Amino acid sequence: MATGRTHRPATRSRGIPEATVARLPLYLRALTALSERSVPTVSSEELAAAAGVNSAKLRKDFSYLGSYGTRGVGYDVEYLVYQISRELGLTQDWPVVIVGIGNLGAALANYGGFASRGFRVAALIDADPAMAGKPVAGIPVQHTDDLEKIIEDNGVSIGVIATPAGAAQQVCDRLVAAGVTSILNFAPTVLSVPDGVDVRKVDLSIELQILAFHEQRKAGEETAAGDGALPAATAPAVAADDSTDQGPDGDVPAVMPA
Repeated sequence: MATGRTHRPATRSRGIPEATVARLPLYLRALTALSERSVPTVSSEELAAAAGVNSAKLRKDFSYLGSYGTRGVGYDVEYLVYQISRELGLTQDWPVVIVGIGNLGAALANYGGFASRGFRVAALIDADPAMAGKPVAGIPVQHTDDLEKIIEDNGVSIGVIATPAGAAQQVCDRLVAAGVTSILNFAPTVLSVPDGVDVRKVDLSIELQILAFHEQRKAGEETAAGDGALPAATAPAVAADDSTDQGPDGDVPAVMPA
């Protein structure tokens, strides 16, 4: 099996839009559930509903993969699982290191979905000397002094940062210098990286703030409706196109897999 160091997903070279790439894991999750139920085929409407998108967008996304389905039959579930997995690079072995083994880092280490999706937690790293050697999810924690050697020994190209904000940039710099080219950042800060390094940011507080906005707007509409008046002016709704897939920094918000 190939490792992450020697192969990269083909999505960029094939010109698949980032918004489509961001939806592929949603399709894969829905398809995997269908596969586990031994469902052989699925229509675009059924799959779109399961993935939470509209069917026209799904068909457009699949056209980038060269998959168009069969009229009156739909899409072959097993073939689509393979096709999307291959496009995402999940048919390869991706060793991952998690840096920062506090509550969040430990929760990530214990997450059972990595292995089934092509990711192998190769090492857990923390700056606290008292953590060194302690097993988390069956993996002994190693000290940050050994970060570079750990990355080299395991051929790691993907790093997960779960440190406090103040330590995140330094950890990021060391990861990049050691050869890591993709970073999933859970620290509440924006990281600066050179060209050729991809960063995906997961900020739970931002997602909660967006939900709070929608809750406030719904409450306002309900109050206005109860008073028999038109809803008060609110912020304009975002158009339902690919631009909604972009986060506050212009990148596609990352989400934890289910």
